[in-house]
Amino acid sequence: MNRHLRASLASLALVVLSACGSSSNPQTEIQFVYTSDAHYGITRSFRGATGVSAQAVNQALVGQLNAISTALLPTTDGARPGQTVGAIDFAVQTGDIANRSQLVSGTTYYQSAATSWGQFKADYVDGITLKDRDGLPTPLLLVPGNHDVSNAIGYTKALSPATDATVLVEIYNRMVKPATARTTATYDYKTDKVFYSRDVRGVHFVFVNMWPDSAARTWLATDLASVSATTPVVLFTHDEPPSESKHFTSPSTTGTAYDWSLKFENLLSDVFADAPATTATANLVEQRSLVAFLKAHRNVVAYFHGNNNSSEFYDFTGPDADVTLHTFRVDSPTKGSVSGIDAADGIGDESKLSFMLVTIDTEARKLTAREVLWNGTRAAGAPLAFGTQRTVSIVPPP
Repeated sequence: MNRHLRASLASLALVVLSACGSSSNPQTEIQFVYTSDAHYGITRSFRGATGVSAQAVNQALVGQLNAISTALLPTTDGARPGQTVGAIDFAVQTGDIANRSQLVSGTTYYQSAATSWGQFKADYVDGITLKDRDGLPTPLLLVPGNHDVSNAIGYTKALSPATDATVLVEIYNRMVKPATARTTATYDYKTDKVFYSRDVRGVHFVFVNMWPDSAARTWLATDLASVSATTPVVLFTHDEPPSESKHFTSPSTTGTAYDWSLKFENLLSDVFADAPATTATANLVEQRSLVAFLKAHRNVVAYFHGNNNSSEFYDFTGPDADVTLHTFRVDSPTKGSVSGIDAADGIGDESKLSFMLVTIDTEARKLTAREVLWNGTRAAGAPLAFGTQRTVSIVPPP
């Protein structure tokens, strides 16, 4: 082939790539997809049927997740408008993989955490076929949710089995990678917390167990000590920044045994400090502790969470409106407050089912989060559509 023909073909290739909207600079870009609250074990209305298993719904979600790389981004403002999505650097799931195995009715309980993990592993761990920029399988990064932890340690109501730490063990061994792998017999929730971090193209991503409580903040302070103050830090956890009062350790818990009498769930390391000490009391002391940490670590610029089961982009300002943290809440495929129940019931709209696609331009230091609607036509293979999006700066404040 002569050099003139090679040059012509090279020029044609550039035109084709531009027309397909696939051009990007892999050295200054990060992309990930985000889901949460799979809740294996429950059922919902879905695509015209009732009592559809969470596994069937999650399989449908993963099928749509696997199609994201070929989708065209919106032409509106935001990172890479009009271009093909392309490679996905990592996928994130922030917990409630298993539904809590409590009583459904009569003598029937929701399935065990072990059964739920087996289904999740088949659908997500083994079922996601996305590729990263090197053509390798996109890694799946995990943290546990409150249902996963309750299955491991017990709950205010009876569970069957009484405890099952399978999900916690699997997440801990896969993400933390301890020198000695834990088993359901050796796992100890009070010491074996899921804390880890990943650096990707100049952005530091941190993953913390349930919520940034005092144990998590102690680990974070050590982790961030080796991170430049000018490096953006993005945090993933299960609970929203204000968390839920009932998730804290009960003031009635003493010694090594958990106490459930006050209806606290004993999920977080901090004993609930607000008075009166009831699960209905606003957790202002705990929120202010988080705000103090954020003020001391101003390069924590974004916070991603599940738990509330809806898609929302907002700023957490703290109980005293003295901090601004860009916060991103993701929908649940099974318990969405908007998408969770079939619209025919007059309560929800399953066409609003969504996951999140996030693109970070590390050169411009901007993060664009996009809601990806994956069930708009309520049928298998529904075309993906983009809903709400938000672009924020991730430049750490001075």
